[in-house]
Amino acid sequence: MRARLTTGVLVLLLLLAGCTGGGDAANSGRITLRFQSLAWQQESVKADKELVKEWNAAHPDVKVEYVQGSWDSVHDQLLTSFEGGEAPDIIHDASDDLADFAYGGYLADLRGLLSRRLKSDIPQRSWRTTTFGDGVYGVPFLQEPRVLVANAVWLKKAGVRIPTPEHPWSWPEFRQVTKRLSGGGRYGVAWPLKEPVSATLNLSLSAGGELFHRGADGKVTVRFGAADQVVPRTVHDQANIDHSASPTTLGSGGSDTLPGFFGGKYAMVPLGFSYRQQIAQQAPKGFAWQVLPAPAGADGLAQGVSPQTLSIAEDSPHKKEAAAFVDFLLRPRNMVRLALGDWMLPTGTRALKDPALHTAENGWATGTALAAHLRPAPAQSVRGYPEWKDKVATPAFQEYYSGAIGLAALRHRLEKDGNLVLARYQR
Repeated sequence: MRARLTTGVLVLLLLLAGCTGGGDAANSGRITLRFQSLAWQQESVKADKELVKEWNAAHPDVKVEYVQGSWDSVHDQLLTSFEGGEAPDIIHDASDDLADFAYGGYLADLRGLLSRRLKSDIPQRSWRTTTFGDGVYGVPFLQEPRVLVANAVWLKKAGVRIPTPEHPWSWPEFRQVTKRLSGGGRYGVAWPLKEPVSATLNLSLSAGGELFHRGADGKVTVRFGAADQVVPRTVHDQANIDHSASPTTLGSGGSDTLPGFFGGKYAMVPLGFSYRQQIAQQAPKGFAWQVLPAPAGADGLAQGVSPQTLSIAEDSPHKKEAAAFVDFLLRPRNMVRLALGDWMLPTGTRALKDPALHTAENGWATGTALAAHLRPAPAQSVRGYPEWKDKVATPAFQEYYSGAIGLAALRHRLEKDGNLVLARYQR
């Protein structure tokens, strides 16, 4: 009888141990956190893995496992892992991908988990990108403005005024400059607009464009007004009237334009700030390039961004420990390491002051000067935006930029068709 009782107790203890979240914790009392990173460039992957290693060395009771994710599939992959109860504890993503996860209850509200240092170091305008309803569902930590990457020799020979963050080109001046730089089978600009919506909307903030308007009832409608039309009309006219923008790159991605840029086909390419790494690595020997600010409008150099974020899964049993790791990862010195690895800008005010981000080499100083002008992307908190973008806005902008439809048709599709889509999410 006693032997049977002892065996029963042993079985019970083993069953209880199996429910505590893994043999690692059960056997040693050590907590294991899974950190899914979307870093993909060699320098950024190295920075992430080094920081994980440093954390583990200093925190033997809280081990972090590095899990490699992919930007190409992260939304569907996370949705599957959330619904299957297998989500990583710490999640790397972008702020414009968080809304549905936040409203769906998959992400933890971080307000009571973050350190005072982290909350005060990141500006409120950045926190707005991860605030949905009354909660905060991610820490915005890296961001990138769109800039003009230019052939320095070509611009110098043409004698055009070189813009600076203090004295940028206006949108009309930019159009005139690209006309002056064009001719003989060469173009003043190559717009890589395979994904035209975010580029158009984010740059339109400089002209005062908002596009999405939230009423007193909290519902969002699309209104394509005069300010929203400044950037689209500039691109359209460059491609279809001035012939100063290459028509063949309108359906291309940013990387697709680089061979033509290096080969002297285009004087400038509007790109995200992080593309500088590819340019620095791939440019032919002796090729002189420089980083210029994007054109300014009625609202100056303002432009929208969707920062990279770190979130914590609502189902994580170790939210406090996960938040401590996020805090470690985003200490000012570490945030600088992550920014340099990804060739992007940190959101933290202390990190932004680091001298490494203010050098003229590779245009770092120009990008850092734009940090104060970055705002939440217009679509940041709009429910139904992914469907509106894919089914309505992307084909409409592509057809407008190619010259297949006019401005009136673009407006009709963005507003009438777009509002029908958004209405389904706001009933």
